[in-house]
Amino acid sequence: MRTAAVERNTKETQISVELNLDGTGQYDVETGIGFLDHMLEQLSRHSLMDLKVRAVGDLHIDGHHTTEDCGIVIGMAIKKALGDLKGITRYASAYIPMDETLSRAAMDISGRPFLVWNVKFPREKIGEMDTELFEEFFRAFAFAAGMTLHVENLYGVNSHHIIESCFKAVARSLRGATEIDGRKADAVPSTKGTLGGSL
Repeated sequence: MRTAAVERNTKETQISVELNLDGTGQYDVETGIGFLDHMLEQLSRHSLMDLKVRAVGDLHIDGHHTTEDCGIVIGMAIKKALGDLKGITRYASAYIPMDETLSRAAMDISGRPFLVWNVKFPREKIGEMDTELFEEFFRAFAFAAGMTLHVENLYGVNSHHIIESCFKAVARSLRGATEIDGRKADAVPSTKGTLGGSL
């Protein structure tokens, strides 16, 4: 089983994450931000990654540090659970509709982190959460996990639907990219024989 546990403590946040990439989508998430909890539950359920998150942050200031640092620690745990990347499918993408909304995510678990974020929101907040924080989450997540991640909302008018479809698209991409390729389970999926910093 590809599992990991990571803790990260700073003056701004204290976060612990446990995950199992080969799980069944069980989740136990408490960040202090209700809507972020809801999105991380979607990430777990639709990737089939078991996920436990405990976060305590400086929410008396705002949700920025907690949201970004959750992305960092979840990304770190995914990277740790993947180990040497041997046998993974590596690439995956998904289109997810949600009522009037359609979003797309594409992922390369390459060891070369990058985020392309092409998502705009009609509203500045969903509940008490600033919509601009979702880009911060996914940037932190992608860079800590060592993945190239492209997320785009193709169309939609409801901010809740827009971001939920993005999380679900990333989740399905994560599921596909981390799956073991039965045809080449003994090899790193690269002509270089390694995945990491060089192109």
